[in-house]
This record gives sequence, structure tokens and C-alpha cells, in this order.
Amino acid sequence: MKRLVVPALTLVILMSCGQKQNQESNQLSKQKTEIMQKEEKQKIENLLSKYEKSLNTSDANLAQSLYTKDGVFMPTEAPSGIGSEGILKSYEFVFSQIQLNIEFFIEEIQVEGNMAFAVTSSRGTVKIHAKAVEVPETNRELFVFEKIGGAWKIARYMFNKTEPKE
Repeated sequence: MKRLVVPALTLVILMSCGQKQNQESNQLSKQKTEIMQKEEKQKIENLLSKYEKSLNTSDANLAQSLYTKDGVFMPTEAPSGIGSEGILKSYEFVFSQIQLNIEFFIEEIQVEGNMAFAVTSSRGTVKIHAKAVEVPETNRELFVFEKIGGAWKIARYMFNKTEPKE
């Protein structure tokens, strides 16, 4: 009987040590994933900050540079800008019509591998060149991002007004 008890106890002890190592390994893996997620979200926040700058400075080239080569810009009440050249032309047209002064508010960022999305809202003013008037501007936005060559880019962007037209 003693011959069976000693090996059985040894086996139980070894198994409990292995479980503790697995738990520690799983916890460490979870912590690394959380850190990586936080880093990726920060990179996306930085990209959104650059995008906000491009809007507020009417810089069509900067806006275009933040998109993937096959990106799509879907503005309200205007045709979509598709691909690098289409996106540039869309922003050039938009900026010829208006001057924005807005701020983005990030509501959500989700990252899954090399794809991510963000839900934002924005508030500020827009100067309409044709009428020489400045009016409040509020929108909600949906961004889809793709990580290419280690850098996040806008793959799709759509927004709509949150205030009804007068």
C-alpha cells in the first residue's frame, strides 16, 4: 500500500505545480494581449488626431495619406471617394466648399488582428464659403482601419449629421 501512496502523492504534487504554471502562463499571456491592445488603440487615436488636423487645416493631401490605397471616403450627401485619387478629389472638393473647425470625441475603438473600427462623434463649426457664414457642426462617424506594414490606415470612413437640417 505504501508503494502506491508515495507515487500517487508525487503525481498529485507534480500535477498541481503544472496547473499553477499554466495559470501563471495564461495570466501573463492575457496581460501581454491587454498591453498590445492598448498600444494599438493609442496608435489609432494618434491617427484620428492627424485626421482631425487634416480637416481643420483643409489639407486634402494629409487626409488622403491617412487612407489605404483602396480606401473609401463616404461623405454625407456627396459621392464616395474611392481609392487614393478619388479620396484626394473628394477632399479637395469638400475643402473648396467649407472650412471645418471641429474636435473628435472617441466613443469606442475595437481591434481584432490587422483590422479595427472606431465610433466617434465630432462637434465644432463649419464655415460655408458660398454663403460666408459659420454654423454649428455636429456629426457621428464610423471608421474602419487596416494595419498595413505595421501602420494603421483608414480603410473606410462614413459620417452623418446628428443635427437636423434647417
